[in-house]
Amino acid sequence: MGERIHRGPGLRASLFPLTGPLRFLLLSSFLIPLGSFMVLPFMSVFLHERLGMGLGTVGVVLAVASLVQFSGGIVGGALADRIGLRRTMVWALVVRTAGFTGLLLALRWPPLAVWALVLTCCGAALYLPANKAYLVHGVDDERRPAFLSAGNAALNAGMAVGPLIAGPFVLSSPGWLFAAVTTLFLAVTAGHARLPGTDGTHLTESKEPARPSLLAGVALLPFAANALAFYLYFHFQHFLAVYAVERASSAFYSVVLLLCFTLVIVVQPLASGLIRRMPYALALAVGFTGLAAGLAVLAAGTRAALLAGGALITLGDIVLFLKNDLEALRRSPRSDAVVFGQQRLAAGLGACASGVLGGQLYGLGERAGHTGWFWLLAAAQCLLLPPLLLTLRRRTARRPVPDGDHEGALTRDDTDGRVPGR
Repeated sequence: MGERIHRGPGLRASLFPLTGPLRFLLLSSFLIPLGSFMVLPFMSVFLHERLGMGLGTVGVVLAVASLVQFSGGIVGGALADRIGLRRTMVWALVVRTAGFTGLLLALRWPPLAVWALVLTCCGAALYLPANKAYLVHGVDDERRPAFLSAGNAALNAGMAVGPLIAGPFVLSSPGWLFAAVTTLFLAVTAGHARLPGTDGTHLTESKEPARPSLLAGVALLPFAANALAFYLYFHFQHFLAVYAVERASSAFYSVVLLLCFTLVIVVQPLASGLIRRMPYALALAVGFTGLAAGLAVLAAGTRAALLAGGALITLGDIVLFLKNDLEALRRSPRSDAVVFGQQRLAAGLGACASGVLGGQLYGLGERAGHTGWFWLLAAAQCLLLPPLLLTLRRRTARRPVPDGDHEGALTRDDTDGRVPGR
């Protein structure tokens, strides 16, 4: 009889005790998106109202910004390999602070707003891979899902609170708002400068002396699955605001976002152990099914449908996004920072494609007076496109697994030859 599968420590045992630097990093994972989401969710309104840009142009600007913010993560991962995790985070925050300063100056010279937005996205691209790698540095594989999900929970909490604080001021008093966000980022940057380094060495000097290309060692299936997941999810992210405000109100749209963020904050840490043990194929099936169901429900257009659809989509992405990162870490021989950067590149490609293609499709539906069909088409893609991943799955070598386990399920001894913290 095979041995019972080891379930690993519980969530509390996995996270505690936390060191001072990790507590600060988790606090920063809340404060940074708090400041960012006091501004960024309203950029479409700001660019349209303040600069007089057409919505088509605004869509292109936001698509480019999304591409930079996500795909630039691969550069952030490589930079962290070269100069270290702490220094990369500090420089990334300097760049992002400069971007928010540019938004403040754009109140005097409006065209600067576009370049300031891109600069803030560059800072985000450089920061996140190093942040995630620092968070799990030296942590064994069984505890990594808990740390990653705790970071995601803090990030989503900041994303939820930011728009609620800034909503009344973003158009009436943008100068004070941008100044407050810039001050917040200056303080967070100063705190990061005091973090200890990671053993004083670059994490990959001994293993990767030749500095391979940015995509070397990429885990093909998790990379493709992440790109597809973000492509489908960003139909919701990009276009729900227009759809929901027309059918309810901007306040109700904020409620939908709050529900989604709350689900990530509460559910992902609690489910992180289950997601870690879940076979990869099952995780993909559960995640994409959740996205399909949620997008289809949105087509009804009622307030109840907006809430239910947002909840289903969020539950799907909780499984997909965490499992894809864990699987990429397991399969790739590269450092954590590089792996997270590669996954961010996949996310950026998916988000950009969603903005460009989805924008055209939503525009067609709007002109035809049937925007509900946009969500049904997106739901159909959730069911039709994931089977294409099976072709990649067949091309990846099967690894032997212990009795009673499944391919893609992380086990106690299944570390893929990686050193924890790499």
